[in-house]
Amino acid sequence: MIEQSFGLLFYLKKPSGFVKGEVTIYLRITVDGQSAELSTKRKCDPLRWNQHAGRAAGSKDSTKNLNVYLDTLQEKVYEIKRKLIERSKPITAVIIRDILSGKEEVHDKGRMLLEIFQHHNDQLAALVGKGYAPGTLTRYTTSLKHTRCFIEWKYKVPDLDIRKLDYEFISEYEFWLKSTRNCDHNTTMKYLANFRKIVKKCLQNGWLARDPFMGFSMAKKEVERHALSMEELQSIGKKNFEVERISQVRDIFLFSC
Repeated sequence: MIEQSFGLLFYLKKPSGFVKGEVTIYLRITVDGQSAELSTKRKCDPLRWNQHAGRAAGSKDSTKNLNVYLDTLQEKVYEIKRKLIERSKPITAVIIRDILSGKEEVHDKGRMLLEIFQHHNDQLAALVGKGYAPGTLTRYTTSLKHTRCFIEWKYKVPDLDIRKLDYEFISEYEFWLKSTRNCDHNTTMKYLANFRKIVKKCLQNGWLARDPFMGFSMAKKEVERHALSMEELQSIGKKNFEVERISQVRDIFLFSC
């Protein structure tokens, strides 16, 4: 739920029978016409209070420090509001007040990368033979395994909040695939292309604010392919396969050659 109106005001709350002296500064938060207030635990003399600005007036260090404190409280309120919006949580004056005062917390259990990846693979497994080939599932299963190993190597954690994905993650992942897994450039790009599909899913669902692949080159290197020699073809012909289907593929390949 997104609020239609939002207001924030610092004001002095004079006690009953007030004559003179310092009084407590209160913060009033208003969302959609509904208000909630709390004490800032700071005081100010009404004679030094600028009601229009909602701040203490004067140039003394004590006044400046008080206003800095009020500015900080205001920033916290807007930060709480921003987090509630990001997490699609209800936004009310009472909720913001309670979070600010420590009575409640903004529940911030982020979505985890490997959980999302596994869910994707589970769905893919259910569709094998219904538009997807077994080899596709194998590719994504291997890609998930590599991603898990990389996260454990780089971050020393079993999984990673997707909001931590950035350009550095992608470039370090590329380095790990080439160095630790000994993948050539084009094979590395294939694994990263599989991983990028998971990232796109997160972007489409609004779970990521920015594409970590932005600016990252996915270009493959052109490979010069040489024809097989007669000896190599004969070696393939002599190879025995336990699976008849693979033998047929071999025979068709040799016939084509």
